[in-house]
Amino acid sequence: MADFRLIADRIAGDITAGRLRPGQQLPPQRWFARRHRIAPSTAGRVYGELVRRGLVVGEVGRGTFVRAAPAVGQGRALVETATSAPVNLELNYPSAAGQSELIAASLGPLLRTDVLTEAMRPGAADGTAAARESAARILAVPGWRPEPAQILFTGNARQAIAAALASLVRPGGRVGVEELTYPLVKEVAGRLGVVLVPLACDTGGVRPDALDAAHRTAALSALYLQPTLHNPTSTTMGERRRSELGRLVEARGLPVVEDRVWSFLRPGAPAFAAHAPGLTHVVDGLSKRVAPGLTVGLLAVPPDRARAVGAAVRSGGWSAGRFAVEATVRWEGEGVVRRLVDAKRADAARRQALLAEHLTRRLAGGAGGAVRSDPAGCFAWWELPPPWRADTFTAAAAAHGIAVTPGTAFAVDPHRTPDAVRLGLASAPEAELARALRTLADVAAAGPPGSAAG
Repeated sequence: MADFRLIADRIAGDITAGRLRPGQQLPPQRWFARRHRIAPSTAGRVYGELVRRGLVVGEVGRGTFVRAAPAVGQGRALVETATSAPVNLELNYPSAAGQSELIAASLGPLLRTDVLTEAMRPGAADGTAAARESAARILAVPGWRPEPAQILFTGNARQAIAAALASLVRPGGRVGVEELTYPLVKEVAGRLGVVLVPLACDTGGVRPDALDAAHRTAALSALYLQPTLHNPTSTTMGERRRSELGRLVEARGLPVVEDRVWSFLRPGAPAFAAHAPGLTHVVDGLSKRVAPGLTVGLLAVPPDRARAVGAAVRSGGWSAGRFAVEATVRWEGEGVVRRLVDAKRADAARRQALLAEHLTRRLAGGAGGAVRSDPAGCFAWWELPPPWRADTFTAAAAAHGIAVTPGTAFAVDPHRTPDAVRLGLASAPEAELARALRTLADVAAAGPPGSAAG
């Protein structure tokens, strides 16, 4: 019996040596199996190994292709500087004019020696009474407000997700997620030994029938959702869908982790937690609202879950620093958070206008694919026109000095990768963003190298 890894090594060598070129399609698996005199199942494992190594990308209905752009490492996209490209549309941290001055003025009193001594002590998972009150006010939206006793603090929102999942799911457990999800959730799941189960979505978000079918196949331990300004598609779940899913998780007793990190951009956006308050763990943070360099994760848990989740925070080493928690109290109490949120909502609206003017309208008529965004959001999901693929377009954009995130970074199933890219609109200066969007429109119109359009 042939060792699929040895065959994968040979194909990898061909890719490294240039005998298989970027963008080149591999033969169908059955043909590959006959050529190498191996079983079709072994051929499938070879192709799966090449996908795992990031050397090829499999696309349902089209085949398997040698990557034209470097693979996106687990959790790397959208988190750290990943490129030297002059215009980086991977990172996506909103900013506001005067942000640093506003933050600095509020932090000043914390730098007094007597106050700083106390603020530098180790922090507890549940913070202080004042911090819990402040966090409850930050998280509150019409129809839902957490009790301060339900609030826990972590170093950032990603750690809050990890703590919630670690407290809910044992290694080997299954967690339902949108079929396209926040890349770092995949990394967290890998570190916790958790299996992510992709759930089919439509324009309203996760389909209840898909969730129910997955749970009946093999019980899910939890559900992770981004119901408001879903990253990357910008979808916001309507009340009817939230209600349907709420009834379903209540009936199945299925815990939910609700990621609301981007929801602050939509004033009054409802919380899914209102539909399943006894099951929903709400995750949020200040990296987008305030600034990424000094942040804190906020976690509102069901009343009977505070002890278990708090233990996960402590055992994972995910507790927030007390200085950051004290800063949060000041930022909220002095109106800094509110003012920055207002400014960032206005900034997002301007950037969405740039997106419409310099990309969406230029692609009108369908020849340039479909751009999905929300007027309040900081990103856009671009379903590319054929014959573009996500990795070849990412490489072409990089050749023009623009970094974008390929759809593969968000796909839970590596064999179902969308021909799409995510554009982060928040970080680049507005003039640079406008130029980059025009360039991307021109690149799309020209087509891939060697195509009829190109």
